[in-house]
Formats: sequence, structure tokens, C-alpha cells
Amino acid sequence: MYGLKKNRIFVTGTDTGVGKTVFCLILMKHLFQKGFNPFYFKPFQTGCVSPNDPESDAGFIYSHIPELKEKNSSFSVGYCFKQPKAPYFAARNEGKKIDIKIVKKMLEEREKEHDLTVIEGAGGLYVPVTEDIMIIDIIELFDADTILVSRASLGTINHTLLSLEALKKRGIKILGTVLMDKEDTPSDMIEENKEAIETYAGTPVLEVIKKINDFYYIPKLINLVNSLLK
Repeated sequence: MYGLKKNRIFVTGTDTGVGKTVFCLILMKHLFQKGFNPFYFKPFQTGCVSPNDPESDAGFIYSHIPELKEKNSSFSVGYCFKQPKAPYFAARNEGKKIDIKIVKKMLEEREKEHDLTVIEGAGGLYVPVTEDIMIIDIIELFDADTILVSRASLGTINHTLLSLEALKKRGIKILGTVLMDKEDTPSDMIEENKEAIETYAGTPVLEVIKKINDFYYIPKLINLVNSLLK
């Protein structure tokens, strides 16, 4: 499971609001610190006023990374839709359709000047993007290694194991799972959740990230970064 074999990391989650964007921020910061020139890409942003929306996921990432602060965050956004819902329905509500070929071409053009790309999905694996394409299909299309972001709290075992099983059935390489603890989950429960995920899925839990109050202070991802650079 360890070791990055491609130059694309797709950050997916067990659900919406699980902490994918915060994790992407942490990962991007560490990659810059390690001497990489990474690119952040959000193919489908919903709940988005405009591609330049400072409240968007890309806006959040750019505003907290010194190397990106003076750059235009719209460069990292594929499609932008106003309503906060699955991309397929958000696009349909605006009378639009998502063209996957356009998004893939955009990614290929954007990443030419970078050595590693961090791609953030929308919601979980089975969120619809078009009438017949879901996020898990996008991961396959982009040919990316994957990190699954999960909650650290009660209920995460079921959601995490189901998501990992779905990825494995597609033959998608899983770098590992990251648990985001936004609820001050008791440490014994976190350890049990880690044990269950690693035992039943055979997939490493790379990090447990506690609640972050200051996004300029970023915890060290020693296990995760070391595993990527092996």
C-alpha cells in the first residue's frame, strides 16, 4: 500500500464535510516544505459563487499557503456551481452538463508545470458527476493513487470499510486512510477505529489529525509524507 507510484494523489472521503479540504491544505503545505512544486485541483466545486470565490475550497487552500497566496485560485477549479449538492444535480439545476473530457484536459494542461498534483473529490465515492459517472469513476479516469479521508469518531468503521472495499474492487491503489478528528473523540475509540480499519481492510491508517484552530499551524504528517517518498 505504501509508496507513491504516480504523480497524482486523489483525496477522496467517506462523506461530505469529513475534512478533505483541510487535509489537502496540510498535504500541500508539507509537499512545498519537502521541495515539491505541487498543484491543487478541484474538478467539481459546488456551493461556489464563482471560480474566484474566496470561500471555495481552492480559495481556502490558496489563502493559507504562502507559495500560492498571490496566485489566482480559479486556476485550480474545474467546474463551479452555486448550489451545494452533488455536481450532477448542481449542474442540472443551472441547465448545464459536465464534460469529463474538458476536466481531464484541464488537469493535463495545468499539471505540466508541476511535479505532483493533489486532486480533491466532491463528497464520497458514489456521488454522481454526470448521468452515468461518479467520483469513483473519475479516480479511475485520472489514473491516480488515492488517500481516503474518514472521520475519527463513532460510525467511521462502517463507512471507511465500505469505501475501501469499493476502491479495491476497482483495482485503485490506496495509499492509506487518514482520520480527521473534529469532535475530540476519546483516544481509546480512535485506537479501536484504527485497529478495525487496518485489521479488516488491510489498509494502513497513515495519520490521525486532531482539530485545527489555526490553519497556519499545520501538524506534521511524518508517517504520511515518509510513506509517499519511499
